[in-house]
Amino acid sequence: MTEVLLKVDGLKKHFPITGGVLGKQTGSVKAVDDISFWVNKGETLGLVGESGCGKSTTGRMLMRLIDPTEGQVVFEGKNLVTLSDNEMRKTRKDMQMVFQDPFASLNPRHTVEKILEEPLIVHGIGTKKERKQMVNEMLEVVGLSSYHAKRYPHQFSGGQRQRIGIARALMTRPKLIIADEPVSALDVSIQSQVLNLLEDLQKEFQLTYIFIAHDLGVVKHISDRVGVMYLGRLVEITDADRLYEKPLHPYTRALLSAVPIPDPAVKREMELLTGDIPSPANPPKGCAFHTRCKECMEICKTDRPELREIEPGHFAACHLYS
Repeated sequence: MTEVLLKVDGLKKHFPITGGVLGKQTGSVKAVDDISFWVNKGETLGLVGESGCGKSTTGRMLMRLIDPTEGQVVFEGKNLVTLSDNEMRKTRKDMQMVFQDPFASLNPRHTVEKILEEPLIVHGIGTKKERKQMVNEMLEVVGLSSYHAKRYPHQFSGGQRQRIGIARALMTRPKLIIADEPVSALDVSIQSQVLNLLEDLQKEFQLTYIFIAHDLGVVKHISDRVGVMYLGRLVEITDADRLYEKPLHPYTRALLSAVPIPDPAVKREMELLTGDIPSPANPPKGCAFHTRCKECMEICKTDRPELREIEPGHFAACHLYS
């Protein structure tokens, strides 16, 4: 039986818009607008969608780097939203994050040894000698060498810096890692190396991943289940294979039709989306996607579809299946 490690229920993040002389709130940007999902122990859940759909905001809320406006994040039975800062700091020993830009997320004034040692010091793990040994061991695990410990981040390539970021996340032996577009800033040849490293580490350390990306090809390679986000909402979530073989939501179908196929003999018709993504400060009524959907019906313009199970294990928020 699968064990649920993380459960998200009704999560929202609305950023206030202020204006006027007194700086009063005139509205809000609905970056994440009522999403619910769960992550099983040992699996990889991919979160995909266009830029600005709320993927990274969701990841940061799960870590409580941003406080949610509403909703629950339950990790191992604890609601993280209600924890004090001190309790949350202790919980981060079991959940860590790998950031998109490895150069911006590493302190340029610290050596790699100091960067990797910091999480151990914060959580009171090991003596100075033990910590040094753990740093050297972790560098070897992620494909670097122990002599790299004395170097600074600017002395490494992008792929090596991301390996350092992954090593830092692993130092406290977490149960959950949230990877926020960890390969999007890397060359394609390096991307596959980092993805293979993440898969190897998952087996070695029994890790659970939430993998945030906009590249559906990358997500298919690494994910067990995939959730598709649009304008701060989840529109579809199911097993990776099923999503790629039989997407239900029109937005998912359009996204998948844009993924290149490495075979010139295969001809596939692209589903071109018309119009721009609506503003999250003023999302459309009803289904957020109806302004760009070819299959839009009258009900789509007035009633917001709920994310519900259309087929066993396959959830979609679309009136086509109601």
